[in-house]
Amino acid sequence: MNILPSEEIRITDGSTVLLHFEVSLPNGTVIDSTFGRDKPVSLTIGDESLLAGFEQVLINLKAGDTRTAHLPPEQAFGEWNAENVQTFARAKFSLSEPNPVVGMMMEFADKGKNTLAGVICEVTDDEVKVDFNHPLAGQDVLFKVQIFKVTPKGESQLRFV
Repeated sequence: MNILPSEEIRITDGSTVLLHFEVSLPNGTVIDSTFGRDKPVSLTIGDESLLAGFEQVLINLKAGDTRTAHLPPEQAFGEWNAENVQTFARAKFSLSEPNPVVGMMMEFADKGKNTLAGVICEVTDDEVKVDFNHPLAGQDVLFKVQIFKVTPKGESQLRFV
């Protein structure tokens, strides 16, 4: 069996990757970034902790690589979907809850007792409209990464940088 130096190991499905990342909008607004942190983050490709479109950017990169990728909505947080905007009777919002205000994010329980976050997008005397789309749905994003270490699937991570 040939063992490649760690800087030659490429990211594949199941790899554990130590990296810094940044998600931003094309206008430069940073949504999330680890670049200002002392330590990079670790993730495993294929464990669903990262959206598939973001994982695809990482495939075949190796330690020392950096990349910035433009991702359209369908590869990032999805297209905005009008069917994800629901209207509720205003009376459904009890007096014990905060008064719904446009822009407020609230959690809602579905029939299976799971919670789903929604943003209040319209309030009238009789109705409240809630947008259950991801806040970045329909938007292009930039995904910037810097790879520090790649551990192949099945190998233990002895020690990170």
